[in-house]
Amino acid sequence: MQADQGRLATVALAILVFLLPSLAEAQSVAPDETPPVLTLFPHSNSTWWWLSGQMNIIEQAHPSFSSPYAGPNSFRADNEHAVSRVMTLFTGARLGRSWEVAFDVESAGGRGLSDALGLAGFTNLDVVRNPELGSTPYVARAMVRKVIAFSDSDTPATPTPLSFAPRVPARRLEIRAGKFSTVDFFDINSVGSDSHLQFTNWTVDNNGAYDYAADTRGYTYGVVVEYDTPRWSLRGAEALMPTVANGITFDTNVKRARGENLEFEFRPASNFTLRLLGYDNHANMGSYTEAIDAFHAGSDMPPDVTAHREQGRIKGGMGANAEYTTGAGIRLFGRVGWNSGDTESFAYTEVNHTVSGGGDSTGARWRRPADRLGIAFVSNGLSGPHKEYLRLGGSGFLLGDGTLSYGRESIVESYYTAHVWRGILASAGVQFIDAPGYNRDRGPVFVQMARLHLDF
Repeated sequence: MQADQGRLATVALAILVFLLPSLAEAQSVAPDETPPVLTLFPHSNSTWWWLSGQMNIIEQAHPSFSSPYAGPNSFRADNEHAVSRVMTLFTGARLGRSWEVAFDVESAGGRGLSDALGLAGFTNLDVVRNPELGSTPYVARAMVRKVIAFSDSDTPATPTPLSFAPRVPARRLEIRAGKFSTVDFFDINSVGSDSHLQFTNWTVDNNGAYDYAADTRGYTYGVVVEYDTPRWSLRGAEALMPTVANGITFDTNVKRARGENLEFEFRPASNFTLRLLGYDNHANMGSYTEAIDAFHAGSDMPPDVTAHREQGRIKGGMGANAEYTTGAGIRLFGRVGWNSGDTESFAYTEVNHTVSGGGDSTGARWRRPADRLGIAFVSNGLSGPHKEYLRLGGSGFLLGDGTLSYGRESIVESYYTAHVWRGILASAGVQFIDAPGYNRDRGPVFVQMARLHLDF
């Protein structure tokens, strides 16, 4: 174990040294220097309507790696490369002082390495896990927002495609309803949540143990209620679950199928935020223990968790998420997460417990204030029933090597994002993955990344 940790630490240091520009002769940015423009077209905060867009293109590749065997859902051992593309049109309007509507259309094309199979911490969050859906445009978000003031004073707010008002009540109740992504509002982290400009690994950008309600594209229908004060926020959500694991169709019977989410966010200082998350999913989910028992009884060869689903089964989990900004302007983050390990992984990825951490810095030290450099580490693990199910030859919606020599799936990721001009940004990055798919017999794997991002 100590040797594995030492190897990962060495890799992390090597990645950082490779990407970090020399700071020996760096100079700080003058305080009166004009901030760079980060959109191709100017946006006004004074209009009642919102119109913007983005395009994100990611190319990833890996060389061949050691693999004595492979199964139906293995990460491919031969060298390969893949390109993904996501385009989004954000539209919305403010209707008076307290109502907003948003309507976003999206297209996701291309593919991921190994068709997004074989890794719990997959390398590209932009990839749609069902490539057969194609790049036909779809509605990503369609929601209404109501703000109810509980104070006379306002506070400044940064308009975004999800919240358009430049000022909001200091104490308020927000209600959103419609179609959205659960992680638009839960488990957010300013250092590790944005695959367009930051990290791209699924379990760095999100808590891998947060099996949040979503279809295969990452969206759901539901209601979010949030109470905000200057020091803390409390938010909850009820959302629809898919009918099958990694499915595109929702179960609309909320008596038997739903995702319940609750998060408390505490901001004791301007440079520190802590979020505590809990969730319960109710859905037609399988049991790994029942699948294993059926295998030993000779009725399932190999074990099949989908044959042991039960309507209304519950999968619960919890997580913590913290971020801190140092006096030198470096931002640090960390996450931990856990979920019930006997119930089938259903909506996000196959992780039962996880720990991650890392940080980033702007390029202000080398007079590139709109550039950003980041490095992160994540270690994902499985429950006893889940890893035994895979060892016996079972497959999940992501994993299945045919057997398993279990080890924690440990990942180091680093990136550098450079501001080219206005809303054009380019990135380079690398990921090191030890025990891909929790299998010590396979790997390790190095994945290279190049990314072009446009903000309109």
